[in-house]
Amino acid sequence: MLPFLNRPANRGPLNPWLWRGLALLLLVAGNSAQATPSFARQTGYVCAVCHASAYGGGDNGPALTPTGMRFKINGYTEANIPGALPLAAQLTLAHTNPARGEDRTRLTEADIYLAGRLTDHVGGFVKIETDNVGGGKYNTKLSNLDLRFVAKSLKLGGKDLTLGVSVNNNPGFNDPLAVLPAASTLGPPGVTGTVLNLSSPAAPANHVIGATVYGLYDSNWYGEVGTYNSLQPSVQDRLGYSLGSDPGRLSDTGYFRFAYMREFKTQFFSAGVVGLSTRRQRPRLGPADDITDLGYDLSYQYLGNRQHIVQLSYVNIFEKRDYGSTPPSPVVPGLLALSHGDARDQIATAIYTFKQSYGIAVSHMVSTGSRDPARYIPYGSPDTTSNLVSVFWVPFGKESFNSLANLRIYGTWFRFSRFNGAGTNIFGAPPGVPATNARDLDAFTISVSAAF
Repeated sequence: MLPFLNRPANRGPLNPWLWRGLALLLLVAGNSAQATPSFARQTGYVCAVCHASAYGGGDNGPALTPTGMRFKINGYTEANIPGALPLAAQLTLAHTNPARGEDRTRLTEADIYLAGRLTDHVGGFVKIETDNVGGGKYNTKLSNLDLRFVAKSLKLGGKDLTLGVSVNNNPGFNDPLAVLPAASTLGPPGVTGTVLNLSSPAAPANHVIGATVYGLYDSNWYGEVGTYNSLQPSVQDRLGYSLGSDPGRLSDTGYFRFAYMREFKTQFFSAGVVGLSTRRQRPRLGPADDITDLGYDLSYQYLGNRQHIVQLSYVNIFEKRDYGSTPPSPVVPGLLALSHGDARDQIATAIYTFKQSYGIAVSHMVSTGSRDPARYIPYGSPDTTSNLVSVFWVPFGKESFNSLANLRIYGTWFRFSRFNGAGTNIFGAPPGVPATNARDLDAFTISVSAAF
């Protein structure tokens, strides 16, 4: 999911016309499952080995099995078929029916993946995405990037140890548990949000470059530390991103991720913590905000005999902000913004998959923040509550001859019960002007994705 709105949260009121394209962007802006046929061709595994659904699941929630997690930690290097081409593609066709606005059917996305093993110790995942932006125009950009060097089969204290380095452009995308927003491609939309939420305004996802060092000890303990820097605006432009989506200048950035994971015969459990601290200047020559994200997450999988699979996850990320400036309110003379604030993103997801072919996924998402009448117009609150419901059918990906291609048909309903601190008249339209309610942002989409 792309950044929700490419604007800073403290720059005055939202324009009422945004609802026209809002729901469409939320639904079709790149919710790829990241399950590529090139991995299947390289390993000789069917897609259902590494994913709870044979295509990678629905749009929301964790989809990797413990086998898929190990494949990612090992740098995408496991290979049983020599000479497999690390190249794949995906096409997505969608019909969207928003609560307000016109229905639309079109080819929404075309992707190319360079994904797989280069050597025994080097592998990677690169997604090049072309989006239909309307009016017969398409935009091609470098989406997620994760290049890895990994040292396997190490020992420490007589127990297994894997060490690796990941060069990536999206904090949290390389997380093997696939529950953080960047890895699950799901984050609460809203007018504010944490840095780790890829749906936040001016999120750093895909606009930064960084390196992390990670390790897995005794198959249960995972740790990762690293740093990131934002790309120069000229580089972002060449990579296909508009200047309006620039996250600003990031400095003194540190990232960490620690998790305990435990696999049983038919079940899997994990508990993790994540953190990111940075100084952000937006605009780049403006004052710097000190931002610290701290979060925790829990996940559970019941795999059984793969007939009935249940996956549950919960993510809670809290962000503390020390603003470098206190701009005046655009509507109340003499009122200044507060110098401190906070934001919180929460995502709870439940997925049921039958025979790795049929499934339903439900996510409840909440984005909240401290009250600030000058920064959040008109009600002084950025609070947003939304739900995402998906049903999907994957006919292939469970037999060996299907490794050359795959197909997914799915319906997605995105609904809002609260947005911008209100359920009705969310943009504060004056009397006599048509108001926009939270439910006016709802949308239903039927999509078909083919990967080959």
